[in-house]
Amino acid sequence: MTTLLWNLLLALLWALATGRFTPGNLLVGYLLGFTALWISRSAFGPQRYFWRVWKSICLLGFFFKELVLANLRVAYDVITPTFYMRPAIMAIPLEASSDAEITMLANMLTMTPGTLSLDVSPDRRTLYIHAMFAEDVEAVRREIKEGFERRLLEVLR
Repeated sequence: MTTLLWNLLLALLWALATGRFTPGNLLVGYLLGFTALWISRSAFGPQRYFWRVWKSICLLGFFFKELVLANLRVAYDVITPTFYMRPAIMAIPLEASSDAEITMLANMLTMTPGTLSLDVSPDRRTLYIHAMFAEDVEAVRREIKEGFERRLLEVLR
């Protein structure tokens, strides 16, 4: 966590030095600070920060890929005369245990067109979702667990 704070401090120092507090300039400062911290990582000892940043970028890329594919699938189903959707409500067993993990997973699924998070069981071990395209319920479950949940837990744990 302290490496993240150092990185944010370096980004703010960069913005202060350049005199521009724009989002783009702060991003440049963050990237420069990340590079400086990565080069000097041996001085800080073992850190998971760099691995988490990489996993966060991978999660973001995966989410945007799934977002585009889901949008195309829903749009195709809307503009064609034949409906290809096979909606289903299903239970997804969760490995995520904290409120933050469950909330982020549920929000990512809800933001993806064609899926909607409905509820979490009282014991917080099952997430109920509605999937618009659920020809094979087990395949949808596996995609969510091996896709969204696994990548999210790699970032948060």
